[in-house]
Amino acid sequence: MPFLPLLALCFVSLARVVASDSVHQQLVALAAAGKGVIKLNSTSFDLLTAPSRHWSASVVFTSLDPRNGCEPCKGFDPSWTAVARAWSKVPQVHRDSHFFGLVDFVDSPRVIRSLGLQSAPTLYNYPPTEGPRATGKSDFWAYDFTANGFEPAPLAERLSKATPIPIPYSAPFAWDRWGTITAGLLALGVALRLGSPILLSVWPWAISTIVVSLVMTSGYMFTRIRESPWMGRDGGWIVPGTQNQFGREVQLVFAIYGTLAFSFVMLIMVVPRQRSAFTQRLHVYFWTACILVVYSILIVFIKVKNGRYPFRLLL
Repeated sequence: MPFLPLLALCFVSLARVVASDSVHQQLVALAAAGKGVIKLNSTSFDLLTAPSRHWSASVVFTSLDPRNGCEPCKGFDPSWTAVARAWSKVPQVHRDSHFFGLVDFVDSPRVIRSLGLQSAPTLYNYPPTEGPRATGKSDFWAYDFTANGFEPAPLAERLSKATPIPIPYSAPFAWDRWGTITAGLLALGVALRLGSPILLSVWPWAISTIVVSLVMTSGYMFTRIRESPWMGRDGGWIVPGTQNQFGREVQLVFAIYGTLAFSFVMLIMVVPRQRSAFTQRLHVYFWTACILVVYSILIVFIKVKNGRYPFRLLL
């Protein structure tokens, strides 16, 4: 008779071991079917987080339904999937002792209510309660998204403290970035090859130098350094006084100086090359008129800046 209680205890222990092994095999099958991630419902969540377990688990509580509009959930899901797939590649003896689970707010409301969760995503890690990896504590600990972020590399590093061996995650090859760089280098090479005659010519450099010089002498750096407004509150382009300047004035001065310079260049370089006397005379009249009109505008501009300026031309 004294052996009956001991025999009953042995049968109970054996039944618990058999049941635990059965649950473990179910979890292994679910992880394999989900490519490393077990999509949990109320029943499978209870199995995964059973009080007596010789495995550990990392479970993310998320909301991927588009109707909920959880952008952080959508942003974290690729990282979670990548880390879980990296873990699925470790040797089986280690892989089957830690599981990655996913609980969706829509699919498992009872689990969410039981844990009192109010935000997503939330990540809990459940340590084993039995076996050589048991810590003596059955309480889960939470992953700190604020400190670690949503990227897969820090996620794998932090979760490796809960797994039997470190998670062998490595960032995938950045095909998009290197593809962009390669395409850019090829485009630059083609542009240099096709544009070399232009780059070797003196005219593009001369024109660029003149344009930059005109922009700078028109007051561009003056307005940038002083952070001058683009125009006046009343919509005016010109501010009276020689110590201030609007951003619009840079464009106006550039247009005046540029037109005058271009007119003189045309008179000096283009007009003498005209073979027809009529065409040459027409050019002379036209560019001379441009110089007179634009110079008159310049004088008006100076009079606005300095009311005491006594001279005028046509306007």
